[in-house]
Amino acid sequence: MKGVVSYCFRMYIATVPSRKSPPALLLRESYRDEGKVKTRTIANLTHWAPERIAALRKALKGDFDGMDGEAVSGEIFGVLFALKQLADQVGMTRVLGPSETGRLALFLILARIAHAGSRLSAVRWAEQHAVSDILDLDEFDENDLYAALDWLAVEQTRIEQQLYQRYVKDTGTPPAIVLYDVTSSYFEGEQNELAKYGYNRDGKKGKRQIVIGLLSGADGEPLAVRVFEGNTADPSTVSTQIDLLKQQFGVTEVVFIGDRGMLKAKAKATLGAEGWRYISALTKPQIRALLTKNVLQPDLFDEDIGEVVQDGKRLITRRNPSMQRRVRARRADKLQQLDALIAERNAFVSQSTRADPAAGLRQLEQWVKRYKLHRFVTLSLEQDQIRCNIDQDRLDEAALLDGCYVLETTAPAATMARQTVDERYRDLQQVERNFRTMKTDFLEVRPIFLRNGERTKAHVFVAMLALKIIRRFQSLLHQAFGTTDDDPLAMTPDDALHALARLTYLIYDVKGSRYARLIQPDDEQRTLLNALGLRFPRQTAKAL
Repeated sequence: MKGVVSYCFRMYIATVPSRKSPPALLLRESYRDEGKVKTRTIANLTHWAPERIAALRKALKGDFDGMDGEAVSGEIFGVLFALKQLADQVGMTRVLGPSETGRLALFLILARIAHAGSRLSAVRWAEQHAVSDILDLDEFDENDLYAALDWLAVEQTRIEQQLYQRYVKDTGTPPAIVLYDVTSSYFEGEQNELAKYGYNRDGKKGKRQIVIGLLSGADGEPLAVRVFEGNTADPSTVSTQIDLLKQQFGVTEVVFIGDRGMLKAKAKATLGAEGWRYISALTKPQIRALLTKNVLQPDLFDEDIGEVVQDGKRLITRRNPSMQRRVRARRADKLQQLDALIAERNAFVSQSTRADPAAGLRQLEQWVKRYKLHRFVTLSLEQDQIRCNIDQDRLDEAALLDGCYVLETTAPAATMARQTVDERYRDLQQVERNFRTMKTDFLEVRPIFLRNGERTKAHVFVAMLALKIIRRFQSLLHQAFGTTDDDPLAMTPDDALHALARLTYLIYDVKGSRYARLIQPDDEQRTLLNALGLRFPRQTAKAL
């Protein structure tokens, strides 16, 4: 019958050239009509994304025929994708370079953030993530990661130098103030070349440790990290940092800020010999000595910041009311605990004929000393019962400096007002936060399971480089979602990584061949990616 289509022949995408604009892409259908082959246009696909056009071409060719319709979860894409982009933002990728070793080093840094396990566990972790697509890394093993660690040990100075140059470029000027603090990290095992017994800040008695010194800008941005043997005293590390600032970064004038345990007489003299200024704090015994000599008077300690000049050094004084309340509340709580312990011990002695009253006294005297109450608390035995005597005058003397502190600085008043000195010293809290992030909160640099000294240094260096990315990560999240101080439900880096981990490939079986297709972000993930300044790839498919 005339005008009746016999049957559809095929459907295809036609490319139609245009002189003044890009070619048009048209979905067309060819068919027979009364024995003649004819075509008609079904849709204009010119504005479709290229990958969607490619997928449709495959579908029209029958590449997806036989797909069973069930997809299984594939590699996680979102975590490494986001962290790699953040590494690009802070200049990490460029500094590490495009070599395979540099890319393995970048993997170590990103895995420290998202996984924080050993090198061996990082290899297993990599099997679940799109390492090949994002970092262009094929199969690697634990030995390859150790080789990357060795490379980082050799390249540390260069990497720090180039990242420092970027920091100066971003801030517009070399740092006039640097923050410095140290911590320790313990070992499992006793074979590490740097591990020594020393003052352990981790509370892990009987374990060897290393000492870590972190140098930061005034904004808390990590600039360099150095690792020392575990028995190195804090002040002894200062000269190393001075040499680093002078020789590696070319800094000629700076205000060096360290805590009271760091900047002691020798370290201060070394800084003075270099012509550098410093800000530090005095210990309570030093403050009491100055009160005794009448250099300082109790009425100088107020909420308003006071100042006294002695021997060419400025002494900045202040009383922090909130700190004073916390100190006094803790003291009152300890005295209340002591009363309860005494009552408990006395009741036990009264009920037991075999109890040793003197042993109980010794135990409680140790407790009193441990919590620094012995200056005004005296314990004694009266008829096998422990009695507590509090010397009120000594208690008042101890409470005199509650919440009080004294800063010492050689920075002249013309260049740094007393308020600024106080604010800059409190910036040291940023270094303490960095250490918490490196050691426990996120990066978990400890415990360390390495033996080689250079690899141990590189392991800590990896944590510092990861810290730079984490700071960028946290800053962008805070700008977009606020902090947990303001909103307990605000998004944290952990929350963000969990959300990103849902961005995976979906694996399809097509005629016996396997294909992976990248799923697209949901609303939460899209909001997160926008906050991080990231553009997620359009839908992509790949053969496996």
